[in-house]
Amino acid sequence: MNTKKILPVLLMTFSISFVAPVFAAKATPVKTEVPKEVRAQQIENRLIEIRDMDKTNLSKVEKKDLRKEVKGLKKEARNSGIYLSVGAIIIIILLLILLL
Repeated sequence: MNTKKILPVLLMTFSISFVAPVFAAKATPVKTEVPKEVRAQQIENRLIEIRDMDKTNLSKVEKKDLRKEVKGLKKEARNSGIYLSVGAIIIIILLLILLL
């Protein structure tokens, strides 16, 4: 093959391979956030549904998957609060005493 014929093809290939990913990366995904109250209700409904299931027919793997799901849902439900450390509470109390 002649290098004069291969060179334009290689240049075109390299330019497409470097330019195409750049255009693809600019697309921003649309995030749909569910409000906390709605998500909490969904979690509660799913936990009630799992609790009311007949688990006698399930295999060991299915029961294990359900336990993992319940643990994950409970962990997600717990993370919705605000936690203050003891030091932060002491500082808040001292500031309230000093200001009042």
